[in-house]
Amino acid sequence: MNRDEILQYSQTVCDGLRDDDDGVRREVLAHAGSRWSLGVVHTLGVYGRLRHAEIGRRMHGVTQRMLTLTLRQLERDGLVLRHDFEEVPPRVEYELTDMGMELLVRMVPLWTWIVGNADRFREARQDFDSRHRHTGA
Repeated sequence: MNRDEILQYSQTVCDGLRDDDDGVRREVLAHAGSRWSLGVVHTLGVYGRLRHAEIGRRMHGVTQRMLTLTLRQLERDGLVLRHDFEEVPPRVEYELTDMGMELLVRMVPLWTWIVGNADRFREARQDFDSRHRHTGA
């Protein structure tokens, strides 16, 4: 698609949103696109059904509290299933729903694009920083 076709397609999709869809879109993009949410989706996609602690071990830097909040939000949006075995001690496992797996599949091209352009991002940032370091802007 050329630029004009892309813009037209984007506008058509946006025009098809109901007023209440716009709020959902923003909310889902805000948290589903977050560092931790994408990490959970990736981890569950790669390793399958996991317990909370297993997810945490595979995601470097996430706190237990942030992981819990992230899993709850992903569950609320229908991207993750929570399986409570109602045992003592408690045993809970998480896995991606079909919609969660679809998000993962759709994110792969974006991640591939980011990785493929990492050097260009670094160069652009260095250029920007060198131009703005002296101006204070």
